[in-house]
Amino acid sequence: MKNWLKNIGPGTLVTAAFIGPGTVTMCTKAGVAFGYDLLWALALSIIACLVLQEMAARLGIVSQKGLSEVLRSEIHNPILKSIMIFIIISAIFIGNAAYEAGNLSGAVLGLSSVIESPFIAVGEVTFNYISILIGLIAFIILYIGKYKVLERSLITLVIFMSLAFIITAILTKPNLLEVLQGFIPNFSSNKTWTIIGLIGTTVVPYNLFLHASLVSEKWKSSDDLQAAKRDTQVAILLGGLISMAIVVAAASVQTQDVTNAADLALSLEPLFGQAAKHVLALGLFAAGITSAITAPLAAAYVVKGCFGWSDGLKSGKFRMVWILVLITGVVFSSVGFKSIEIITFAQIANGLLLPIVAAFLLWAMNQTNLLGRFTNTKTQNILGFIILLITIGLGAKSIWLAVGKMVS
Repeated sequence: MKNWLKNIGPGTLVTAAFIGPGTVTMCTKAGVAFGYDLLWALALSIIACLVLQEMAARLGIVSQKGLSEVLRSEIHNPILKSIMIFIIISAIFIGNAAYEAGNLSGAVLGLSSVIESPFIAVGEVTFNYISILIGLIAFIILYIGKYKVLERSLITLVIFMSLAFIITAILTKPNLLEVLQGFIPNFSSNKTWTIIGLIGTTVVPYNLFLHASLVSEKWKSSDDLQAAKRDTQVAILLGGLISMAIVVAAASVQTQDVTNAADLALSLEPLFGQAAKHVLALGLFAAGITSAITAPLAAAYVVKGCFGWSDGLKSGKFRMVWILVLITGVVFSSVGFKSIEIITFAQIANGLLLPIVAAFLLWAMNQTNLLGRFTNTKTQNILGFIILLITIGLGAKSIWLAVGKMVS
């Protein structure tokens, strides 16, 4: 047991990254609108996430490089390399700076359903102090610059988040037979966008960069591949369980007027008492703060790899990147500013990036000069190709929605 606990870490940080306010909101909407019907789509997204994250972890351990570092070293055409680096930095750095405000706002949203208004007026400017407080917590954890401190902090928050959402789901006393029926695929036109949304909030490009970099921080030998694989499987399956628990809790609500987890917390109170409301609200808070830590960290690792920086977590350049992302998020969240143009650009860039990164990862996993005998098996390649087709659909959907916003 002690040895198993010693080997958990990077996978849990990936779970901390993808179970953010966006995932919580999407799962809430899916449960309210369709009950348990889309649990199968979540199961599919978890399988896809497992396959890709295992590849990223294997690449990171064997090559001892992050995904952006591999991309920089293995693409030799200077024009193609420049285009790829531009797309990646645009999507991950600028995108995560835009989404960081959403992560912080999600954490604030969770607490706002159980505390009085977090807003303070200073002259003509109104801001919420909780965003600043959460930003300060994230800053301290990241600035310490020790991987073990970062790892243990996020593991603690993920465990807390897991308990919060799972306990909430149990309190709703779901019909187990109906829950099991939700794992039978059920397609209909009115569910298409929600299905794609559920997969899109689980299979995200920046987690592939984050995971490859984190495993190379923790493990240095191919002998550790099995430990990394177990870590990935346990963490991603736990993330899937959390997502499903949110869907189950939301399915118990008898109204359609629920658009996020804070609404869900308030809706559960009349049915299941104060306990469900408070536990779910604290779960959303944990989801927001974990993503608020991992988004700047992922951006820093991406920029580090793209520019070939050799220094680690404590280097000034590395810190400069995540500080800029964090500060941007805190400012936008605390004053309630929403930059539609920046977020729209980030959505388009991420829509382009997801299939490109999946394709590059699949290519890299078949390079013997990088991985030797640890290249993909035939089965892994088949699964990877199927997932690549799914990511192309997700990318097209993201771009379509983003362009629709710009036109309207």
